[in-house]
Amino acid sequence: MLQMQFDEAQLQKLINDAVDKAVERHALKDQLPPLLTRKEFMELMQIGETKCAELFHREDFPVNRELGHPRVPTSLLMEWIYSNTDWVRENAEPNSKLAIV
Repeated sequence: MLQMQFDEAQLQKLINDAVDKAVERHALKDQLPPLLTRKEFMELMQIGETKCAELFHREDFPVNRELGHPRVPTSLLMEWIYSNTDWVRENAEPNSKLAIV
């Protein structure tokens, strides 16, 4: 029979950290509109026209042009950011607030 012992305090800390990360990740999404205009996107990302144009023309960037003017779906933007954050994923310490789960 396999028996396992858990350090209750350590387990509680792991659970609390995971919940905190989830709440933090979803809080920003809840404050943003479902679609960002070009101007809203630039303000949110703190970038200028040149960088915005560069991103909007990337094949893998989530931009929708079917609504007359380019719009960025907020949920897809967050997914794109997480999937394109290699440096953080590769260099952040596992328990750091920067670590991406």
